[in-house]
Amino acid sequence: MGKIILTGDRPTGRLHLGHFVGSLGRRVELQNSGEFEKIFIMIADAQALTDNADNPEKVRQNIIEVALDYLSVGIDPAKSTIFIQSQVPELCELSFYYMNLVTVSRLQRNPTVKTEIQMRNFETSIPVGFFTYPISQAADITAFKATTVPVGEDQEPMIEQTREIVRKFNSVYGDTLVEPEILLPDNSACLRLPGTDGKAKMSKSLNNCIYLSDTAEDVRKRVMSMFTDPDHLRVDDPGKVEGNTVFTYLDAFCRPEHFAAYWPDYANLDEVKDHYRRGGLGDVKVKKFLNSILQEMLEPIRARRKEFEKEIPMVYDILKKGSEEARAVAAATLADVRRSMKIDYFEDAALIAEQAKRFRGE
Repeated sequence: MGKIILTGDRPTGRLHLGHFVGSLGRRVELQNSGEFEKIFIMIADAQALTDNADNPEKVRQNIIEVALDYLSVGIDPAKSTIFIQSQVPELCELSFYYMNLVTVSRLQRNPTVKTEIQMRNFETSIPVGFFTYPISQAADITAFKATTVPVGEDQEPMIEQTREIVRKFNSVYGDTLVEPEILLPDNSACLRLPGTDGKAKMSKSLNNCIYLSDTAEDVRKRVMSMFTDPDHLRVDDPGKVEGNTVFTYLDAFCRPEHFAAYWPDYANLDEVKDHYRRGGLGDVKVKKFLNSILQEMLEPIRARRKEFEKEIPMVYDILKKGSEEARAVAAATLADVRRSMKIDYFEDAALIAEQAKRFRGE
């Protein structure tokens, strides 16, 4: 069996730069690398409903937003299967079986779950669906026998829990499921891109995102209002690069050729950092440089999105075909799981024959 990727996003809003550096950009590279036999990219609407059950219209509307973002960054449906989670019911059945392999205390210890519960103020009333999110994710990954899961570092505990479930299932029922490997971004600055306000993570609720579909003016405003060094009050003041959001973004997006194009006063980013540290370099100049870099990257994405927005029925057709293909693959895995668990009663001809003989007294 060749290498297989499973990855995806919850459709709770348009996708932003944090998604791009954490996984989207890498997905396009991996898709075009020729190293993978299959690539499955899931729009995780069922998981989105675990904390949006009272607002299904929000999830429904954002299906197309996420699909448009996928296509605009370069996800090619001829090379990658894009599908909607809820349209593959086999995933629910797999989740149900996996629930017997995980304890409540183990779920409570999952760092990602703990953080997300705190963010959503669920401490006193956690929806069961949200609490069992890692089990659902394990079903998503194993249904497609994924060998590789490209995600940001905040998802490492989730992937590790999937690996535990796979090992437990295989030890109890026999070698059936594939244990996946996590694939983190190459650039350390991309492991966890902060929000524009310096917070640990981009979040729609915190209003600290730069969306892939933002207009050029929206991007410029976001960049120019970015959090920097609060002690860098005057141009001549020495500034801190570490923890400075603008420089974190430059670490993630800046390339050597950007200096010749937008800031020929410097040969590389290290020179900019040195000047900022010793003083004499203002935040506005650095932000203008970052804005130029982001505009260069986002403009073709915006242009492609506008073209796909003219073909919405075609986009839904891509999702329908992808969901049908994904369901066929998941059904095959579910059949393997049922067989291993010995609950494939009607397909087990030997069982039927054996019971017939037993009751005949043979």
